Amino acid sequence: MNHETATQPSVAGWRNAVLISFALGGLTMATWGPRLPSLRAALGLDNAGIGLVLAGVTVGSIAGLVASSALLSWLGSRAAIRSVSWLIAAGVAVIGVGAGLLHSVPIVTIAFVLLGFGIGSLDVMINVDGAAVERAAGRTLMPLMHAGWSAGSVAGAGLGAACAALGIDFVWQFLGEAVIIVGVATVASRWLPVRLDEDTDRGKPPVADRIRSWLRGWADWRLLLIGLVMLGVELGEGSANNWLTLAVRDGHGKSDAIAATFFTVFAIGETTARVVGGPLVDRIGRVAAVRSTTALGVVGVVLFILTDASPLILVGIVLWSVGVSMGFPLGMSAAADSGPNPAARVSVVASIGYLANLAGPPAVGVLSGSVGLLNALWLIVILLAVGFVAAGVMRPS
Repeated sequence: MNHETATQPSVAGWRNAVLISFALGGLTMATWGPRLPSLRAALGLDNAGIGLVLAGVTVGSIAGLVASSALLSWLGSRAAIRSVSWLIAAGVAVIGVGAGLLHSVPIVTIAFVLLGFGIGSLDVMINVDGAAVERAAGRTLMPLMHAGWSAGSVAGAGLGAACAALGIDFVWQFLGEAVIIVGVATVASRWLPVRLDEDTDRGKPPVADRIRSWLRGWADWRLLLIGLVMLGVELGEGSANNWLTLAVRDGHGKSDAIAATFFTVFAIGETTARVVGGPLVDRIGRVAAVRSTTALGVVGVVLFILTDASPLILVGIVLWSVGVSMGFPLGMSAAADSGPNPAARVSVVASIGYLANLAGPPAVGVLSGSVGLLNALWLIVILLAVGFVAAGVMRPS
């Protein structure tokens, strides 16, 4: 490393800073979900209206994914991650004030777009940094990083639910979370490298060439196959987040309390699998890790669909959570290692993953209108099986 590349005191400090950044991303994504009823009431909208407002997150995220490579190149790792974290905090604060005090739909919509831009950019940047620190440490760390995101989501959802239960206005919750994000991100960024080795100014191609490199990534068969693996696991994760409780309640006839408990088991299972997954990958390799987990996921979703016995449903949910735990983080590592300009390559596969996570659950919902919710989940089984077959592409170059 050159003198400008890493001013962090140690690889461990760098790893922890990236892990904290992942957790902040998860915390942010869980900010508004528990408070949607209050947001909807404050803005005077129905479900369709609040859905259009939330679409701003999707629009902003796609723009952020596209812009992330250029921002990382321009600002360097430390300044870029710190800046988009501040943008995320600003978006959270403006949503709270815009909805709770100003009751302005346009302001809140714009804030969601900016928030989505920050989240999309941050996701690529921390995955690029995560892949770099993984190489520096000489062992698999990306599953642990993504466990940080999952843990942050659980903490954010719990915080929102607690504030709602205690009658704390969402304005104060959002402003408080914005302050936390700014403070934690500012401190953690001190342990990030100023600029990654592969992104130093020396020998860096012009911006136009880097944009062309990003576009060429969409014609790179290896990146597209990595994206295909991520398509299945992200559809599985997104569908669980959106449909699991309804499938337990309506499809299997269980109570709301059991449905909520089973969803909590899914979240804990996925997080745990990612925490312990790194050493497993170091022992058996990326390909075997992805194939073994996706195979368990296929078994789990099939078991979930076909059985009505609560213990077997619970076993299916645990296997389902393990099945979707490794494909995304290992896909990010594989994309970053697959060639030059890792930020652009990560952006390509992250875009495919986002598409599956955001567009997949609505597709399951549409399909359920014709065949029922449980039968619609066979789509997850099919795509996880496709990911199992395509996982060989994740073998290191």
